[in-house]
Amino acid sequence: IAVRLVRDEHGRVTGRIDGVPSFRDGKITRVEQWLADQGRHLGQFERVSFYSDSPNDLPLLEKATHPVATNPSAELEAVAQERGWRILRLFA
Repeated sequence: IAVRLVRDEHGRVTGRIDGVPSFRDGKITRVEQWLADQGRHLGQFERVSFYSDSPNDLPLLEKATHPVATNPSAELEAVAQERGWRILRLFA
């Protein structure tokens, strides 16, 4: 779901991105585009897991059937606790 970079006429990266940034709601758009390229869509999957440490990923976490807050920020941890999402701590 990474962004595509715009290149100039010499093939050099310009610093601009092509399309929607992979940020907040843009991650949903990028995942849906990637799945469409594979001939699939989110609704086809019985289980969709998504792991994140950031509240910026709330839109995609909310789309997942199994959202996991992984080493979450304080803000995401509060949301995860409120919603009963799994919290995974990988580092002490």
